[in-house]
Amino acid sequence: MPLLPLDEQHLATALGLARTAVGLTSPNPTVGCVLASGETILGQGAHHYDTYDHAEIVALKQAASLGHNIQGATAYVTLEPCSHHGRTGPCSDALIKAGIIRCVIATVDPNPLVSGSGIAKLRAAGIETIILDPASPLALEARTLNDAFTFFIQHKRPFITLKAALSVDGKLAPPPTERTSIAPHWVTGPAARTSVQPLRHAVDAILTGIGTVLADDPSLTDRSGLPRRRPLLRIVLDSELRTPLNSKLITTAADDLLLVCSNEAPLPAEYERLALGAQLLRLHPHEGRLNLNTLLTALAARNIQSILVEAGAAINGALLRADLVDKLVLYYSEREFGLNGVPFAQGYESPYVIQQRLTRTSHETFPNEGTTDIRITGYLHDPWSNV
Repeated sequence: MPLLPLDEQHLATALGLARTAVGLTSPNPTVGCVLASGETILGQGAHHYDTYDHAEIVALKQAASLGHNIQGATAYVTLEPCSHHGRTGPCSDALIKAGIIRCVIATVDPNPLVSGSGIAKLRAAGIETIILDPASPLALEARTLNDAFTFFIQHKRPFITLKAALSVDGKLAPPPTERTSIAPHWVTGPAARTSVQPLRHAVDAILTGIGTVLADDPSLTDRSGLPRRRPLLRIVLDSELRTPLNSKLITTAADDLLLVCSNEAPLPAEYERLALGAQLLRLHPHEGRLNLNTLLTALAARNIQSILVEAGAAINGALLRADLVDKLVLYYSEREFGLNGVPFAQGYESPYVIQQRLTRTSHETFPNEGTTDIRITGYLHDPWSNV
C-alpha cells in the first residue's frame, strides 16, 4: 500500500525527533517515533541511551501521560521496532499491546540476527506494516542517521569518515616555504569550518596524527554546543610520543585523549603524558608503522563505532591504501596552492581520482568572503549495502 501524505508528514516528524538525539544514543541506534491518529499526534519521542526507553516506549508513555487512547492509532518509526529482550523488552510487543493498527517504518533493523523479526511480529498480530522504499528520501535519511551503527554491527569495526579541507587544485596546504607563522593555516572560510562541528558531534572519536599536532596545535573538540552522552575521544597517532606537553590536546586532556604509540616509545614520555590526563595505547609496529587494523580492533572493544579523521597526507594515504575509509567529506576552497602544495594523501596524486568512486554523493556550498567553498560528501563503502 502506498504512503499517504499524512504518513510522510508524521514520519518526517519522527526523523526530526531522531536528529535531536544524535550524540545521545551511542552505542545504540538513533531512533524517533510518532504515534498519531489522523493529523493528531498522540505521543512522540526519541531514544536516549541513558534513559533506557526506546523511542516507541517514550512515545507510548507520553501518550499515556496526556490521557490519549492509542487503540486504532498508527505508529511511525524511523527504525524497525525491536523484537528481542535487551536492556528493555521488545518494542514490537509494546506496540501490539497498545492496540495500534498500522505501523510505518522508515528502514529495517540492520542487525542480521534480528532484521525483519519485528516486522514479522507486527504483521502476525494483524497490524498493517509498511516499510519505505530504501531509495526514498525519508528512508535514506533514516539510514544515514545510523550509518555507523549499521556498519559496526556488521563489520565489528568503527565506521570511518575522512574529512579534509582542500584548495581547488586538491592540496591540503601551501608549500612549506609559503606558510606563515600563524597556526593553523585555514583553507576554507568560517562558514565551512563551522559546519564541521556537527560532524564532530555525530561521532564517537576524532583522529589525527602527530604531524598535524606539531604543525597546527589543534584542540579537536566538539564545539557544536549540542549535548552528547560520551565525551568525544580525541585520538593521536604518535608512534614516538612527541605530542608536546604544552599542546592544546594535552593541556585540555580529561580522560578524553588517547595517544597511540609504538611499544618502543620511551617510558619517561609515557609517564609525563599520563600524569597530565592522557591515555596511552601501545601497539606493535607493522612494517615500521602503527598497525591500523589492530588499532581499530582495540577501539571497537571500547564501543567506538564512528571515527572522524582530520589528519595529514600520511595518515590519509595509509587509511585509503588499507581500504579503511568508508565515507569522504571534502571541502574545496577557490584558493590554489600549486604543484608543490601538500598533497591530500600520500600515494594519491589527486583527490579527484578517489571522488570518482563515491556513491550517494551530495554537494553543499558555503560563502567565503566573496568566494564559495564547496563540500562534497560521498561513500566509499555503503554501510547498508548488505541490508
